[in-house]
Amino acid sequence: MKAETPAMNGVLEAALYVDDLDAAAGFYGGVLGLEQVIRHDPRHVFFRCGTTIVLLFRADQTRIPPGEGALPVPPHGADGPGHVCFSVLGPSLDDWAARLAGAGIGIEADFRWPNGARSIYVRDPAGNSVEFAEPKLWERTP
Repeated sequence: MKAETPAMNGVLEAALYVDDLDAAAGFYGGVLGLEQVIRHDPRHVFFRCGTTIVLLFRADQTRIPPGEGALPVPPHGADGPGHVCFSVLGPSLDDWAARLAGAGIGIEADFRWPNGARSIYVRDPAGNSVEFAEPKLWERTP
């Protein structure tokens, strides 16, 4: 007999890797206006977006195993650009495009998917792909 899959409520946190915490904080906290939750130099800075926490780590720091007495978080890290997508209602996408342009952030792509959902892509200071998309991008179709 197959066991029932336990329920999940959603994604609690999403991690990206950066090389400069000050630049990351300026982008995510300053340009995007996210609430900073915690900063622990030189390792990480975390931001709240709705019910999700955006974790920004320096991979060179998170690859180090935890020391004696530290929380037993396993080492982790990534090389190369990552991706995060923020859910934005359609009418606000133009406002985001204007805000990003006003901050000197170039729009890498702005298009509609086959289902009509619009996405805007930019890069954060670490080169991560940051997308702003309408929630209908992932709506289930009957």
